[in-house]
Amino acid sequence: MVGSSHEALHRIFQKEPELLTKALQRVLNVPFPKPREIAALNVDLTEIEPVERRVDTLLRAETDEGTYLLVVESQGKVDERKRGSWPYYLSFLYEKYRCEPVLIVITQSSATARWASRPIRLGFPGWYSLTVRPLVIGPDNVPVIADEWQARQDPPLAVLSAMTHGRGPRVAAILESLVAGLEELDPDSAAAFVQFVDSCLTDPQAKQIWRDLMTATQYFFRHPLAEQVREEGREEGREEGREEGREEGREEGLEVARLRLREVIFRILESRGIPVADAVRERVGACPDLDQLDAWAQRALHVTDAAELFAEE
Repeated sequence: MVGSSHEALHRIFQKEPELLTKALQRVLNVPFPKPREIAALNVDLTEIEPVERRVDTLLRAETDEGTYLLVVESQGKVDERKRGSWPYYLSFLYEKYRCEPVLIVITQSSATARWASRPIRLGFPGWYSLTVRPLVIGPDNVPVIADEWQARQDPPLAVLSAMTHGRGPRVAAILESLVAGLEELDPDSAAAFVQFVDSCLTDPQAKQIWRDLMTATQYFFRHPLAEQVREEGREEGREEGREEGREEGREEGLEVARLRLREVIFRILESRGIPVADAVRERVGACPDLDQLDAWAQRALHVTDAAELFAEE
């Protein structure tokens, strides 16, 4: 299970290696040759000396024009030490594998992207012994995919859009579109991408929108994140049950689940800019059927008017 934004930003390329070369071509306009095969390599660059050095993700791309090592570094903030370690990584990898290394930095921060894109020059002006030019993927060059049609055309790129623009003003529209894109994938792949996005969303409001959206989707329930959300509801019910008895605790747990689903319905509608009339709130609030509430939550993703929740009843 992916545990941090830093991890998710580079591990997505282990899950979907072709997304990295696609990003080079479409996001950075770098004419990287189309790979015939991509394989993940050991990221440990530690030598005999006890100094630990690791890259975040390392992929080997076999192309018609040669073999390349794609060195992916996830960077959350400016860190001047990297301007010494990155040249080391590239030199070590070239010596070890005897093929060309390419440094790719991915970040959610525009300021960090500007810093990382500066060439690293070692030597004296006019005669540099070594120059390193990182390729940087970040919010300033990854396209904002806030349209369902676009998200369905390229779900992995839509995932990358959500991961890099998770702090931006259009995050709600991006996440809603991504839900449609994930419907094009098999449930296991979709569930993995769900976790990558959840780990990258550092803004509490954006994370809550995402979890509300996910609670209303079928493949979400295949992922451990879903069990975490459900367990929170169960635990509240258990606490009540310890005090008032097992049967009452079971009923309290069901009521917690009902309250959570009602909140999800209203949050989804509100995040999509759809007004919720008092009559709608009363009908949803009075419904005791968990299956019905779940169906309304899923329908909330697509309706254009809150009253359409009840169109099929």
